Amino acid sequence: MPKRLLLAGAALSALSGASFAQDTDDPFTLVVQGSRLDQTIADTGAPITILTADDLERQGFPFVIDALASAPGVTVNSTGAFGGAGSVRIRGNGTDQTLVLIDGVPVGDTSSVGGAFDFARLDPAQIERIEIIRGPQSTLWGSEAIGGVVSITTKAADGGVNAFGEAGSFETYRGGASFSGRSDQGSWRLGVSGIGSDGISKADESAGNTEDDGYRSQSISARFDRQVGGVFLDARVFGTSAETEFDSFDFTAPGGVSDGDERTETDELNVSLRASTGSAEGFRQELLIGASQIERRNYANAAPSFSSAGERAIVRYQGTLSNASGSQLAFGAEGDFREAGGDDASILSAFALGNLAVSDGLTITGGLRLDDHDTFGSETTGRIAAAWDIRPGVTLRSSFGQGFRAPSLFQQTFFCCGASSANPDLSPERSEGFDAGVIVSLPRISFDIGLFTQDTDDLIDFSFVDGGYVNIDRVETEGFEFAGTVDILSWLDFSLSYAYTDATDGDGNALARIPEHAGDLTAIIDPYGPFSGQVLVRYNGEEADSFGAVDAWTRVDASIQYRISDQVEVYARGENLFDEDYQQVFGYGTPGRSGFIGVRASY
Repeated sequence: MPKRLLLAGAALSALSGASFAQDTDDPFTLVVQGSRLDQTIADTGAPITILTADDLERQGFPFVIDALASAPGVTVNSTGAFGGAGSVRIRGNGTDQTLVLIDGVPVGDTSSVGGAFDFARLDPAQIERIEIIRGPQSTLWGSEAIGGVVSITTKAADGGVNAFGEAGSFETYRGGASFSGRSDQGSWRLGVSGIGSDGISKADESAGNTEDDGYRSQSISARFDRQVGGVFLDARVFGTSAETEFDSFDFTAPGGVSDGDERTETDELNVSLRASTGSAEGFRQELLIGASQIERRNYANAAPSFSSAGERAIVRYQGTLSNASGSQLAFGAEGDFREAGGDDASILSAFALGNLAVSDGLTITGGLRLDDHDTFGSETTGRIAAAWDIRPGVTLRSSFGQGFRAPSLFQQTFFCCGASSANPDLSPERSEGFDAGVIVSLPRISFDIGLFTQDTDDLIDFSFVDGGYVNIDRVETEGFEFAGTVDILSWLDFSLSYAYTDATDGDGNALARIPEHAGDLTAIIDPYGPFSGQVLVRYNGEEADSFGAVDAWTRVDASIQYRISDQVEVYARGENLFDEDYQQVFGYGTPGRSGFIGVRASY
């Protein structure tokens, strides 16, 4: 796809922009918390996908990573099912270039090589919504937001009791419950969930690996809020404890992995406390104090082999001034403090953001941010977006953003192979991205279609020659994204998401684990009566990998629900119905045809 076409589209849409009022059933009127200005999707001018708790429940996947793949431009890879390391790449960017937030707190693993968040253990049962903002977003959120942001919000109180349980293939059992209450002074919620499975072999069974690798995990989510005078207090806790069996490195085997007796125990905890004052119109203030931590213990043949721990703390203040016309001005400061393996780093930041309602149909959004890293100095990033309602139900959008990623603690400190120290000249990765598109929302059809281009410089990679991490050539990415829904009948909807992604390094080589073509086609069936269901067809094109090409694959899943009463529903789910033999990562297996049945109850 010629880059001049992308730039022309961006320039055309930059002269336009967008905000339009539509009915509350329109997905583009959903408020985007990750925009920092609580704008609707249409107003932001940015490409955004929101998955609600209802979406996650309807899809039925036991792990969030499978649901994220439904967003255009998002590629997921797991090194084996049931707890294998899970990575999320947005628009061809690395998983360590995706900033992940849980309740506004960054949760990247500071003890890992690149500092990325591992999606392998994230349970959807405790999640209210997931926002996926594509493109560089460091002006909003600082380091790591080169490819985009995945912002996760845990569930709030609904004033009742909810429970579910299911069982199915591979001796898999999953269940959970939540309890919550409300009063005039505040609300509270406590939720627990867990999954256990004998699993399948992490190393692909087709290569002769027959040993099943099991998985066990438990998650807890707690939330308490209360009005104290003129201050609203909101405390949240989200944690996961998991035990994952996995296979051994074997460079003589396909993908460098084969059967082995290894396992890892992982404990993750995320906590936050918010204090906010003010109202929707006028001056609002919020102070957030949050922390995340992870501990891992690895065992080989029942003997301890490796352990690590990392912590990250955040302090963030934001003040927002709003007026009746819809314009807003926000400003704030942030401290980000990281620690792992006896090393630490900090980033102090200041930012200013705003959106201006130029007219009834035109909204301009922009911002600047200064991040000061205690080792790498200052980085300034900017962002501007426009959204223009050219007619009822049709909005043009475009945005330009900058991103950066500071080297992880491991990359800052590791050296080997004859080197006497870590590379003192290592610098942050930097990116710039444009996108432009159109949002159409009509009575029976709605879609968002757009083009994007992004350049990333100073990529960080390991060099055996230098004995450490160095900055290498740039990556260029461009593509096309589409997400839409059409109401065929009163009881039948079809949704389609598709992305074409052309991601290459400075030598023109395709980036690993990024398909050029990928997409989902979903039929949502909801006739009058107790039955409902969906059929999902997921396609993933061929991907390059370090050990060899991963073939394209198509998988079909289906689910059906039957509501016995207003309080009780039974459901069944079939995955990989046509028993497709495929891989997400070269050498690692995926489940064949499988089925699950369960029940949900709410009171």
